[in-house]
Amino acid sequence: MRTLNSPQTAKHASWEYAEQHQAEDHTLEAARLRGKDLGLTPVSEGTAAALTVLAAAAQARGVVEVGTGVGVSGLSLLRGASPEAVLTSIDPDADHLHAARATFRDGGVPVARTRLITGRAEEVLPRLTTGGYCVVHLDADSPALEDFVEQAVRLLRPGGLLILNDALDHDRLPRPAVREEPTVRKRAVERAVRDDERLVTTMLGTGTGLLVAVRR
Repeated sequence: MRTLNSPQTAKHASWEYAEQHQAEDHTLEAARLRGKDLGLTPVSEGTAAALTVLAAAAQARGVVEVGTGVGVSGLSLLRGASPEAVLTSIDPDADHLHAARATFRDGGVPVARTRLITGRAEEVLPRLTTGGYCVVHLDADSPALEDFVEQAVRLLRPGGLLILNDALDHDRLPRPAVREEPTVRKRAVERAVRDDERLVTTMLGTGTGLLVAVRR
């Protein structure tokens, strides 16, 4: 039986505290409400804050995102990136991109700083410039995820960041008994990224897991 003073309970309390470390403003709160209307769950508050910090650390100028959603992650990345940074964000659903445009507008992002593409990442990523980007953020549960990762590594300049959201698959990844296809796929991606000699990697417990890698 778990007690209030158990290590598991204390760990969860620390996770919750860290998730709320950076309070969100009205723009992101409004975006999350739009997400509810569309049946979407944006990245967590802690993940959004981490994306801002990572983009700032990379001094990002060119950013690619797969999975626009309602724009919470994209706006978070732009807030940390260089003032002249441009976000290229890909999503197959036009309604998502419409909601994201509202988020960027509310956040004061000039239209010229976003390139929102309605389409399949499998088709769009190969057309982007090799070595032309500072950050690639993947927030898509797709059978093609391993291919997305390979394309991301190609797109990154040396020192660029690859960021995979939900890398712990809502805490299913560490449980060997969980054998559903999406979890198995994410395990394979984790191993591939970890073992790739082109990358230096770490797994962060923020949100539902962030797998972060730096391109050598």
